[in-house]
Amino acid sequence: MSELLKKIENDISRLSVQERAFLADRLLSSLYDNSLNDIDEAWIAEAERRYDEYKSGNSPGIPAQEVFAKADEILK
Repeated sequence: MSELLKKIENDISRLSVQERAFLADRLLSSLYDNSLNDIDEAWIAEAERRYDEYKSGNSPGIPAQEVFAKADEILK
């Protein structure tokens, strides 16, 4: 292992769990093509559309407790 890599590893060990997780995600993401595919873009567009409807008052929010109860019902 190079000296630089040893230093980086030592520095990283002093980070918080959240910081290490963030860094790990960034490092893993850098190994792959970061461009969004059609499915990612479609989900982002759908999420933005739903959020805009909610903000404008055209789509009422549903309490989380109700959503989770419905999910439990479906999954049983």
